[in-house]
Amino acid sequence: MNDGIQLDFERPIIELEKKISDMKDFSVGENIELQNEIKSLEKKLDRLRNEIYSNLSRWQKVQLSRHPRRPYTLDYIRLMSTDFIELHGDRYFADDKAVVGGFGRLDGRPVMFVGQQKGRDTKQKLERNFGMAHPEGYRKARRLFYLAEKFRVPIVILIDTPGAFPGIGAEERGQAEAIAKNIWVMFQIKVPIVVVIIGEGASGGALGIGIGDRVLMFEYAWYSVISPEGCAAILWRDNANAPQAAEALKLTAPDLMELGIIDKILPEPPNGAHRDHDAAARTVKEELLWVLAELEKEPVEDLMKKRLDKYRCMGVFKEE
Repeated sequence: MNDGIQLDFERPIIELEKKISDMKDFSVGENIELQNEIKSLEKKLDRLRNEIYSNLSRWQKVQLSRHPRRPYTLDYIRLMSTDFIELHGDRYFADDKAVVGGFGRLDGRPVMFVGQQKGRDTKQKLERNFGMAHPEGYRKARRLFYLAEKFRVPIVILIDTPGAFPGIGAEERGQAEAIAKNIWVMFQIKVPIVVVIIGEGASGGALGIGIGDRVLMFEYAWYSVISPEGCAAILWRDNANAPQAAEALKLTAPDLMELGIIDKILPEPPNGAHRDHDAAARTVKEELLWVLAELEKEPVEDLMKKRLDKYRCMGVFKEE
Protein backbone atom coordinates (compact mmCIF):
# COMPACT_ATOMS: atom_id res chain seq x y z
CA MET A 1 0.00 0.00 0.00
CA ASN A 2 1.74 3.12 -1.22
CA ASP A 3 -0.34 5.94 0.28
CA GLY A 4 1.95 8.79 -0.75
CA ILE A 5 3.25 9.24 2.81
CA GLN A 6 6.72 7.90 3.42
CA LEU A 7 9.50 8.10 5.95
CA ASP A 8 13.06 8.75 4.78
CA PHE A 9 14.24 5.18 5.31
CA GLU A 10 11.15 3.80 3.51
CA ARG A 11 11.93 5.69 0.29
CA PRO A 12 14.13 3.03 -1.40
CA ILE A 13 11.46 0.37 -0.74
CA ILE A 14 8.61 2.49 -2.09
CA GLU A 15 10.61 3.50 -5.18
CA LEU A 16 11.35 -0.15 -5.97
CA GLU A 17 7.70 -1.12 -5.38
CA LYS A 18 6.65 1.57 -7.85
CA LYS A 19 9.17 0.32 -10.39
CA ILE A 20 7.79 -3.22 -10.11
CA SER A 21 4.22 -1.94 -10.43
CA ASP A 22 5.09 0.14 -13.49
CA MET A 23 6.84 -2.83 -15.09
CA LYS A 24 3.78 -5.05 -14.52
CA ASP A 25 1.51 -2.43 -16.08
CA PHE A 26 3.85 -2.03 -19.05
CA SER A 27 4.03 -5.81 -19.50
CA VAL A 28 0.23 -6.10 -19.63
CA GLY A 29 -0.34 -2.95 -21.70
CA GLU A 30 2.29 -3.75 -24.35
CA ASN A 31 1.82 -7.54 -24.17
CA ILE A 32 5.53 -8.02 -23.49
CA GLU A 33 6.87 -10.91 -21.39
CA LEU A 34 8.82 -9.42 -18.45
CA GLN A 35 8.16 -12.11 -15.84
CA ASN A 36 11.84 -12.93 -15.23
CA GLU A 37 12.75 -9.27 -14.77
CA ILE A 38 9.81 -8.72 -12.43
CA LYS A 39 10.71 -11.78 -10.32
CA SER A 40 14.29 -10.55 -10.09
CA LEU A 41 13.12 -7.14 -8.84
CA GLU A 42 10.74 -8.76 -6.34
CA LYS A 43 13.61 -10.78 -4.88
CA LYS A 44 15.64 -7.60 -4.67
CA LEU A 45 12.70 -5.94 -2.89
CA ASP A 46 12.51 -8.74 -0.31
CA ARG A 47 16.25 -8.41 0.38
CA LEU A 48 15.96 -4.63 0.67
CA ARG A 49 13.04 -4.88 3.09
CA ASN A 50 14.87 -7.37 5.28
CA GLU A 51 18.02 -5.26 5.25
CA ILE A 52 16.25 -2.01 6.17
CA TYR A 53 13.74 -3.33 8.72
CA SER A 54 16.19 -5.59 10.51
CA ASN A 55 18.49 -2.62 11.16
CA LEU A 56 16.11 0.12 12.25
CA SER A 57 17.37 2.48 14.94
CA ARG A 58 15.24 3.20 17.99
CA TRP A 59 14.38 6.62 16.57
CA GLN A 60 13.27 5.09 13.27
CA LYS A 61 10.94 2.76 15.18
CA VAL A 62 9.51 5.80 16.98
CA GLN A 63 8.87 7.38 13.59
CA LEU A 64 7.11 4.22 12.39
CA SER A 65 4.91 4.20 15.51
CA ARG A 66 3.73 7.70 14.54
CA HIS A 67 3.07 6.98 10.88
CA PRO A 68 -0.16 8.83 9.97
CA ARG A 69 -1.53 5.76 8.17
CA ARG A 70 -0.94 3.45 11.13
CA PRO A 71 -4.17 1.81 12.42
CA TYR A 72 -5.61 3.44 15.52
CA THR A 73 -7.74 2.02 18.33
CA LEU A 74 -11.10 2.27 16.55
CA ASP A 75 -9.57 0.67 13.44
CA TYR A 76 -8.50 -2.35 15.49
CA ILE A 77 -11.87 -2.58 17.23
CA ARG A 78 -13.70 -2.42 13.88
CA LEU A 79 -11.46 -5.06 12.30
CA MET A 80 -11.29 -7.43 15.28
CA SER A 81 -14.71 -7.30 16.88
CA THR A 82 -18.44 -7.42 16.23
CA ASP A 83 -21.39 -5.74 17.95
CA PHE A 84 -19.23 -2.90 19.29
CA ILE A 85 -21.22 -0.33 21.27
CA GLU A 86 -19.25 2.79 22.19
CA LEU A 87 -19.99 4.27 25.61
CA HIS A 88 -19.49 7.96 26.32
CA GLY A 89 -18.81 10.33 29.20
CA ASP A 90 -17.32 10.17 32.67
CA ARG A 91 -20.59 11.14 34.45
CA TYR A 92 -18.73 14.03 36.11
CA PHE A 93 -17.66 16.61 33.54
CA ALA A 94 -17.58 15.68 29.83
CA ASP A 95 -16.99 13.08 27.13
CA ASP A 96 -13.28 13.08 26.28
CA LYS A 97 -12.98 11.91 22.68
CA ALA A 98 -9.27 11.14 23.10
CA VAL A 99 -10.39 8.03 25.02
CA VAL A 100 -12.82 5.56 23.48
CA GLY A 101 -14.37 2.42 24.86
CA GLY A 102 -17.32 0.12 24.97
CA PHE A 103 -18.55 -3.45 24.78
CA GLY A 104 -17.80 -5.65 21.79
CA ARG A 105 -17.28 -9.31 20.92
CA LEU A 106 -14.14 -11.20 19.97
CA ASP A 107 -15.33 -14.33 18.18
CA GLY A 108 -18.51 -14.16 20.24
CA ARG A 109 -16.64 -13.54 23.53
CA PRO A 110 -17.88 -10.33 25.28
CA VAL A 111 -15.03 -7.87 25.89
CA MET A 112 -14.73 -4.32 27.19
CA PHE A 113 -12.47 -2.30 24.88
CA VAL A 114 -10.72 0.85 26.12
CA GLY A 115 -8.08 2.89 24.30
CA GLN A 116 -6.75 6.21 23.14
CA GLN A 117 -7.86 7.47 19.74
CA LYS A 118 -5.94 9.83 17.44
CA GLY A 119 -7.33 11.62 14.38
CA ARG A 120 -6.49 11.36 10.68
CA ASP A 121 -7.11 14.88 9.38
CA THR A 122 -6.83 18.25 11.09
CA LYS A 123 -10.47 18.30 12.20
CA GLN A 124 -10.25 14.82 13.72
CA LYS A 125 -6.91 15.55 15.38
CA LEU A 126 -8.37 18.57 17.14
CA GLU A 127 -11.53 16.68 18.07
CA ARG A 128 -9.48 13.81 19.51
CA ASN A 129 -6.89 16.20 20.98
CA PHE A 130 -4.12 14.23 19.21
CA GLY A 131 -4.86 11.22 21.42
CA MET A 132 -3.95 13.14 24.60
CA ALA A 133 -6.55 12.53 27.31
CA HIS A 134 -7.94 15.00 29.83
CA PRO A 135 -8.87 13.89 33.37
CA GLU A 136 -12.39 13.13 32.18
CA GLY A 137 -10.90 10.67 29.69
CA TYR A 138 -9.24 8.71 32.47
CA ARG A 139 -12.41 8.90 34.56
CA LYS A 140 -14.40 7.59 31.59
CA ALA A 141 -11.96 4.69 31.35
CA ARG A 142 -12.33 4.02 35.06
CA ARG A 143 -16.12 3.96 34.73
CA LEU A 144 -15.78 1.37 31.97
CA PHE A 145 -13.40 -0.73 34.09
CA TYR A 146 -16.02 -0.90 36.85
CA LEU A 147 -18.72 -1.69 34.30
CA ALA A 148 -16.66 -4.58 32.92
CA GLU A 149 -16.13 -5.88 36.44
CA LYS A 150 -19.86 -5.64 37.18
CA PHE A 151 -20.72 -7.81 34.18
CA ARG A 152 -17.65 -10.06 34.60
CA VAL A 153 -16.26 -9.17 31.18
CA PRO A 154 -12.49 -9.10 30.44
CA ILE A 155 -10.88 -5.78 29.54
CA VAL A 156 -8.76 -5.17 26.43
CA ILE A 157 -6.78 -1.92 26.44
CA LEU A 158 -5.19 -0.42 23.32
CA ILE A 159 -2.51 2.18 24.07
CA ASP A 160 -1.51 4.86 21.57
CA THR A 161 -0.82 8.29 23.05
CA PRO A 162 1.95 10.91 23.02
CA GLY A 163 1.02 11.58 26.66
CA ALA A 164 -1.70 12.93 28.91
CA PHE A 165 -2.82 16.45 28.00
CA PRO A 166 -0.69 18.96 30.00
CA GLY A 167 -3.00 21.99 29.69
CA ILE A 168 -4.01 24.28 32.53
CA GLY A 169 -7.63 23.11 32.46
CA ALA A 170 -6.57 19.48 32.71
CA GLU A 171 -4.37 20.27 35.70
CA GLU A 172 -7.18 22.25 37.36
CA ARG A 173 -9.53 19.29 36.97
CA GLY A 174 -7.06 16.87 38.57
CA GLN A 175 -5.03 15.22 35.82
CA ALA A 176 -2.48 13.64 38.18
CA GLU A 177 -5.18 12.39 40.56
CA ALA A 178 -7.17 10.85 37.72
CA ILE A 179 -4.15 8.92 36.44
CA ALA A 180 -3.03 7.85 39.91
CA LYS A 181 -6.51 6.66 40.88
CA ASN A 182 -6.81 4.68 37.64
CA ILE A 183 -3.56 2.88 38.40
CA TRP A 184 -4.82 2.03 41.88
CA VAL A 185 -8.21 0.89 40.58
CA MET A 186 -6.72 -1.34 37.89
CA PHE A 187 -4.96 -3.37 40.56
CA GLN A 188 -8.36 -3.95 42.23
CA ILE A 189 -10.42 -4.89 39.17
CA LYS A 190 -11.54 -8.52 39.41
CA VAL A 191 -11.55 -9.46 35.73
CA PRO A 192 -8.64 -10.19 33.34
CA ILE A 193 -6.94 -7.15 31.78
CA VAL A 194 -4.83 -7.35 28.62
CA VAL A 195 -2.89 -4.29 27.45
CA VAL A 196 -1.71 -3.91 23.85
CA ILE A 197 0.68 -1.08 22.94
CA ILE A 198 -0.24 -0.44 19.32
CA GLY A 199 1.74 2.78 18.71
CA GLU A 200 3.01 5.39 21.14
CA GLY A 201 3.05 4.73 24.87
CA ALA A 202 4.19 7.90 26.59
CA SER A 203 4.53 8.41 30.31
CA GLY A 204 1.55 8.57 32.67
CA GLY A 205 -0.66 9.17 29.67
CA ALA A 206 -0.17 5.52 28.78
CA LEU A 207 0.15 4.14 32.30
CA GLY A 208 -3.17 5.71 33.30
CA ILE A 209 -4.90 2.89 31.42
CA GLY A 210 -1.89 0.60 31.20
CA ILE A 211 -1.98 -1.82 34.15
CA GLY A 212 -2.69 -5.35 33.02
CA ASP A 213 -2.19 -9.05 33.60
CA ARG A 214 -0.46 -9.25 30.22
CA VAL A 215 1.22 -6.43 28.31
CA LEU A 216 1.69 -7.02 24.59
CA MET A 217 3.54 -4.65 22.28
CA PHE A 218 3.93 -4.28 18.53
CA GLU A 219 7.51 -4.49 17.33
CA TYR A 220 7.51 -0.92 15.96
CA ALA A 221 5.73 0.68 18.93
CA TRP A 222 7.45 2.49 21.80
CA TYR A 223 6.78 2.78 25.55
CA SER A 224 8.65 5.07 27.91
CA VAL A 225 8.50 7.45 30.85
CA ILE A 226 8.95 10.36 28.44
CA SER A 227 9.04 11.00 24.70
CA PRO A 228 12.43 11.30 22.96
CA GLU A 229 11.71 14.96 22.21
CA GLY A 230 10.79 15.68 25.81
CA CYS A 231 13.91 13.94 27.07
CA ALA A 232 16.09 15.85 24.59
CA ALA A 233 14.52 19.16 25.59
CA ILE A 234 15.36 18.50 29.26
CA LEU A 235 18.87 17.08 28.83
CA TRP A 236 20.15 19.09 25.85
CA ARG A 237 17.56 21.91 25.66
CA ASP A 238 17.11 20.98 22.02
CA ASN A 239 14.64 18.40 20.72
CA ALA A 240 16.88 17.93 17.67
CA ASN A 241 18.69 15.46 19.94
CA ALA A 242 15.60 13.21 19.98
CA PRO A 243 17.36 10.35 18.10
CA GLN A 244 20.12 10.34 20.73
CA ALA A 245 17.50 10.43 23.51
CA ALA A 246 15.62 7.50 21.96
CA GLU A 247 18.79 5.40 22.11
CA ALA A 248 19.34 6.30 25.77
CA LEU A 249 15.73 5.67 26.80
CA LYS A 250 15.66 2.08 25.47
CA LEU A 251 11.99 2.43 24.61
CA THR A 252 11.51 -0.22 21.91
CA ALA A 253 9.82 -3.59 22.26
CA PRO A 254 13.06 -5.67 22.43
CA ASP A 255 14.43 -3.31 25.11
CA LEU A 256 11.29 -3.60 27.22
CA MET A 257 11.09 -7.35 26.75
CA GLU A 258 14.64 -7.64 28.07
CA LEU A 259 13.77 -5.44 31.06
CA GLY A 260 10.65 -7.45 31.87
CA ILE A 261 8.24 -4.55 31.29
CA ILE A 262 6.23 -6.30 28.58
CA ASP A 263 5.27 -9.94 28.14
CA LYS A 264 5.34 -10.46 24.38
CA ILE A 265 6.34 -8.71 21.15
CA LEU A 266 3.75 -8.86 18.37
CA PRO A 267 5.21 -9.03 14.84
CA GLU A 268 4.00 -6.43 12.36
CA PRO A 269 3.18 -6.92 8.68
CA PRO A 270 6.13 -6.31 6.29
CA ASN A 271 7.09 -2.62 6.38
CA GLY A 272 4.90 -1.92 9.42
CA ALA A 273 1.26 -2.03 10.50
CA HIS A 274 0.43 1.02 8.37
CA ARG A 275 0.95 -1.06 5.22
CA ASP A 276 -1.63 -3.74 6.12
CA HIS A 277 -4.30 -2.92 8.71
CA ASP A 278 -6.09 -6.24 8.28
CA ALA A 279 -2.97 -8.32 8.97
CA ALA A 280 -2.11 -6.22 12.03
CA ALA A 281 -5.61 -6.65 13.43
CA ARG A 282 -5.52 -10.42 12.83
CA THR A 283 -2.27 -10.64 14.81
CA VAL A 284 -3.79 -8.78 17.77
CA LYS A 285 -7.04 -10.74 17.68
CA GLU A 286 -5.35 -14.14 17.59
CA GLU A 287 -3.09 -13.23 20.50
CA LEU A 288 -5.96 -11.76 22.53
CA LEU A 289 -8.10 -14.86 22.13
CA TRP A 290 -5.26 -17.07 23.30
CA VAL A 291 -4.27 -14.84 26.24
CA LEU A 292 -7.84 -14.30 27.44
CA ALA A 293 -8.50 -18.04 27.36
CA GLU A 294 -5.44 -18.57 29.59
CA LEU A 295 -6.27 -15.74 32.02
CA GLU A 296 -9.87 -16.80 32.47
CA LYS A 297 -8.68 -20.13 33.88
CA GLU A 298 -7.10 -18.27 36.83
CA PRO A 299 -9.04 -17.86 40.09
CA VAL A 300 -9.77 -14.18 40.74
CA GLU A 301 -7.61 -14.01 43.87
CA ASP A 302 -4.60 -15.51 42.06
CA LEU A 303 -5.14 -13.19 39.09
CA MET A 304 -5.07 -10.06 41.25
CA LYS A 305 -2.08 -11.24 43.28
CA LYS A 306 -0.06 -12.04 40.16
CA ARG A 307 -0.98 -8.66 38.65
CA LEU A 308 0.34 -6.85 41.69
CA ASP A 309 3.48 -9.01 41.91
CA LYS A 310 4.16 -8.40 38.21
CA TYR A 311 4.56 -4.66 38.74
CA ARG A 312 6.29 -4.95 42.10
CA CYS A 313 9.07 -6.93 40.44
CA MET A 314 9.77 -4.34 37.74
CA GLY A 315 12.98 -2.37 37.90
CA VAL A 316 16.31 -3.06 39.52
CA PHE A 317 16.94 -1.82 43.03
CA LYS A 318 19.22 -2.53 45.97
CA GLU A 319 18.37 -2.40 49.65
CA GLU A 320 21.19 -1.49 52.01
